[in-house]
Amino acid sequence: MDKTIYKIVPRELWQQARAAGLFKGAPIDLKDGYIHFSTATQAVETARLHFAGEADLLLVAVDATVFGQALKWEPSRGGDLFPHLYADLPLDAVIWEKPLPLGDDGLHVFPPIGEETR
Repeated sequence: MDKTIYKIVPRELWQQARAAGLFKGAPIDLKDGYIHFSTATQAVETARLHFAGEADLLLVAVDATVFGQALKWEPSRGGDLFPHLYADLPLDAVIWEKPLPLGDDGLHVFPPIGEETR
């Protein structure tokens, strides 16, 4: 499975997590009982389907190798396996966070993503 996974998160919510030192999840994560992540190949479609037109988002790259059994790869959209974290996200697992602005076409403009290194 991928070593780096990605979370799309509103900037304000991420700032609250930074202040708390821990990310417990967005409202959908709390409802579902796990933190939703995407792989590099899934992130653009996740943004299009679940964050269409939303401004002031961040893309957060996370080291997937640190979670052990708390990270499960489960079928979701189209049967693809998506990473789901059944725990809080410790901020020391974050590799980077970058703005995810809207382009002139209304779609999010992604930074280059793939297998990052710490």
